[in-house]
Amino acid sequence: MNKRIVFIVCFLVLNYFSNAQNLQSPEDFLGYKIGAKFTTHHKIIEYVKTVAATKKDMVIAEKYGTTNEGRELMLLYISSPENINNLENIRKNNLRITGILKDAEKPVTANAPAIVWLSYNVHGNEPSSSEAAMLTLYALVNPANQQAKEWLKNTVVIIDPCLNPDGRDRYVNWYNQMVGTNVNADPQSREHSEPWPNGRSNHYNFDLNRDWAWQTQIESQERIKKYNQWMPHVHVDFHEQYYDNPYYFAPAAEPLHEAITSWQKEFQEVVGKNNAKYFDANGWLYFTKESFDLFYPSYGDTYPIYNGSIGMTYEQGGHSRGGLAVVKSDGDTLTLMDRVVHHFTSGISTIEATSLHAKKVVTEFEKYFNDAIAGKNVLYKTYILTSNNQYKIQAIKELLTKNNILFGTLNVAGLKAYNYQSNKDVEVKPLKYTIAISTCQPKGVLANILLEPKSKLSDSATYDITAWSLGYAFGVETYALKEKKEINYAVILNAKLKNYHTNYGFLIKYNSINSVKFLTKLLAQGIKVRYAEKPFVYNGKNYERGTLIVVKAGNDLSKINEVVNNVGKEIDVDIDSVTTGFMDKGLDFGSPYVKLIKRPNVLMLTGEGVSSLAAGEVWFFFDKQLEYPITLISAENFNRINLNRYQVIIMPDGYYKFLNDKTALEKFKNFVASGGKIIALEGAVNQLANLELGFKLKNATDKEADKSDYSLLKKYAEREVDYLPSSIPGAIYKIDVDNTHPLAFGYDSIYYTLKLDANIYEFMKEGWNVGFLKKENYVTGFAGYKVKENLKDGTAFGAIENGRGNIIFFADNPLFRMFWENGKLMLCNAVFLVGNE
Repeated sequence: MNKRIVFIVCFLVLNYFSNAQNLQSPEDFLGYKIGAKFTTHHKIIEYVKTVAATKKDMVIAEKYGTTNEGRELMLLYISSPENINNLENIRKNNLRITGILKDAEKPVTANAPAIVWLSYNVHGNEPSSSEAAMLTLYALVNPANQQAKEWLKNTVVIIDPCLNPDGRDRYVNWYNQMVGTNVNADPQSREHSEPWPNGRSNHYNFDLNRDWAWQTQIESQERIKKYNQWMPHVHVDFHEQYYDNPYYFAPAAEPLHEAITSWQKEFQEVVGKNNAKYFDANGWLYFTKESFDLFYPSYGDTYPIYNGSIGMTYEQGGHSRGGLAVVKSDGDTLTLMDRVVHHFTSGISTIEATSLHAKKVVTEFEKYFNDAIAGKNVLYKTYILTSNNQYKIQAIKELLTKNNILFGTLNVAGLKAYNYQSNKDVEVKPLKYTIAISTCQPKGVLANILLEPKSKLSDSATYDITAWSLGYAFGVETYALKEKKEINYAVILNAKLKNYHTNYGFLIKYNSINSVKFLTKLLAQGIKVRYAEKPFVYNGKNYERGTLIVVKAGNDLSKINEVVNNVGKEIDVDIDSVTTGFMDKGLDFGSPYVKLIKRPNVLMLTGEGVSSLAAGEVWFFFDKQLEYPITLISAENFNRINLNRYQVIIMPDGYYKFLNDKTALEKFKNFVASGGKIIALEGAVNQLANLELGFKLKNATDKEADKSDYSLLKKYAEREVDYLPSSIPGAIYKIDVDNTHPLAFGYDSIYYTLKLDANIYEFMKEGWNVGFLKKENYVTGFAGYKVKENLKDGTAFGAIENGRGNIIFFADNPLFRMFWENGKLMLCNAVFLVGNE
């Protein structure tokens, strides 16, 4: 065993280092050994602050944000005293190397330190890594550690000890309540069975490890601000997996996105072999190049990869079922201390490997961004996104800005480009609002990956979705050019706020979430709002279906003026004043096709059986984006709910046991028949489809059944890919839309959906097939051939009247991870517009 390996073992097992300069070890500070119990987040923060205060010459602690529940988000910068004293210059120089910072000084790569960023505990119930973070910090700054002292001369280490404090404490507090004085390692014990919604996700039940690019959550938003200010060269995302699994570290599995460079692959090998050296010496099992790929762009490994870093995921067995100790299937007992040691070892090994190759790491990092700015290795050099809906373009601009991707304007006259909607090269026809993005910029690789029409898959067995192109997700016309075009990056000023006044009423364009927020604010203040079911013309201007109408009938005119002005200053919408209810063309305001919108009380079913992620998306959407009240009640309590208080029930993806109970089912049906509204999403739709409510799941036809029995012969070695013909891990399909129905008001005749399964529904005879798939509606992403055969000639979303009520169903998730922007308005339509008398 060589000296470097001895260092890690001695540090942890023998408490090798002395406590010089009053530096406290985690054990000294906490009062217990790491691994003896789980540490709450506030204690972790207290410890790292104490170390920073003790070792001011080597550590800077920086609070970078606060979670929804008020917990601190913290970064630690660790390096030699010389580097810490020069830290801001190091940061700025690194940004000059990327080309992001352009000032009077030139970038310097000679002797520039490598930057390693270690991210711990993004999934709250994978808790061993935050314990390892404390040990890693202690090891790096302990003066007895001569090896670390050498590493830090040419390396800056950034530690985020816990990316998801709310989720971590949810798990830790629950576990501490479940465990006795004597730990029970039986995996069937209650301390190994975490209840709904579990601690994996953040406060709003979002998976933060799918949110790096989209940044819908406060933790992601604040972290990526800091990430973009540093742009590290190496990034490690620490995780846990099922407790029976050995440790995983890079190199990653296929598919690898074609944008990943040969150097990024090479250095993963370098780090992997360095990790393997320590794991081999200690007899710890591990695996590489399996299960964890590098494709979907919003992970803690791929996002850094697409930003020039060496991004890696490390996975330790344990997870929420690990507890303080658990008996594995092979009879061995896995302890929390085991898990901590493994994460500590891989983290220290990664720092060491980076330090040993620091010069190469920095020079390759520079080359990555030089190539990006030159537009190398990308097919499309320019993207054009255009729409008549300014709010869609604004939402895209906000996402690009979060990711530090430059955008601007472009003279498109005479340009021909690949059009996403027609799937061919055509003349660019700009709509009212247009932006252009060049991939010849520092963030060009990331921009290309987020915008490219089709991402090339090297292996279909992937860990996540395979399609996400922003043009489809945001519902805008998109073009891709192979030529580099000069973009005008001049700042586009926002329109000045207007003052609104009327002697009769207002018309509000209905085409965005802003329109819905405006509506809900008016309803909350007692303003009566109507909407038009048919288009009309006033003062020579066309108004589409869904236009909101606020007139003095039933309202106080002075209050209308006051509220519309106040809300109009807060929420950007298109508002026109109107002096009469007599229209130039089309319906007048007294028409039966002008419907009054009632302010509904909305209930969402949650709890065991319901996808916590799906429920979290709906909760977050209402609570944070719409700012509209929603009541969350466990579906297990359905028989005890007073449904008279609610007009809308939302059923997120899941399986609802109460529907198997005769009494509960009767109550459910009576709610609809008496005028209630059910909005069912994904798996919930499947259950309802079996209840003879007017819509049925379209059954797949099995063409294999007609083949010879030889078709049943399979190779054992291929058993893990046998499922692929029936798999659709996330592909984009085109949906034809009946936008004369209120469910689709504000939409064009085409909508793009993200399919995560093969479910579509038979065309309804009595209901409204609002969104449906025709033949050849596949667009991009992986879909097995059996899935493709089934995904045609069926309904994707629709509505059916049942008694005096309505059932609205969505086969796919219109809020997927909150980045599928174009689906949000449709859910609002289901809540506020469908079914109004």
